[in-house]
Amino acid sequence: MTVREIKRRGILLVLSSPSGAGTTTITRALVAREPQLALSVSVTTRPRRAGEVDGKDYHFVDPARFAAMVANNDLLEHATVFGHSYGTPRAPLMAAIESGRDIITDIDWQGTQQLQAKIGADLVSVFILPPTMAALEARLKSRAQDSDEVVHARMAKSSEELSHWDAYDYVVINDDFEDSVRRVQAILSAERVQRRRQVGLAEFVNRLRGV
Repeated sequence: MTVREIKRRGILLVLSSPSGAGTTTITRALVAREPQLALSVSVTTRPRRAGEVDGKDYHFVDPARFAAMVANNDLLEHATVFGHSYGTPRAPLMAAIESGRDIITDIDWQGTQQLQAKIGADLVSVFILPPTMAALEARLKSRAQDSDEVVHARMAKSSEELSHWDAYDYVVINDDFEDSVRRVQAILSAERVQRRRQVGLAEFVNRLRGV
């Protein structure tokens, strides 16, 4: 058995922030740079935006289907944000973790709390802070995805979202994108070698000792 063959339990890496603080961009960068990291594809009732692909960006479902998934306990967490429902499918995520694969998702603090209650130590949470509120508003407007009314609503909600920063394992201030990605990569690397995650470590050590 080599070091790379030691059985390890996977991680669910959760990134949260006020809308516009950079979690989606950081998440995509991490998936591109980390071959062992896959994106958790959420279920949503939100209409598909231009360029989005069903099954890749989200699983797009109607409200009735979403309600059925909630009733059947098919979702590890779910919430309604700005009139649309979002949720994390249970089966694919747990299968990945149990097989030693790492999953990343960006959800709000309410979803993170639900996940923490369901999967406990398998979750690693990171809160992304904007450097200033002015920078946050500028990022929201630069996306050109939402109306001024929606941008205003997101900014109004951001203060409440920011108040939950201390419920997370790690906090990263996104004042420089590349630096922020490197910091989250460092968190992921450290969490992967936690003793409790390396479930095959005892067998490896016993082989080293010849017992």
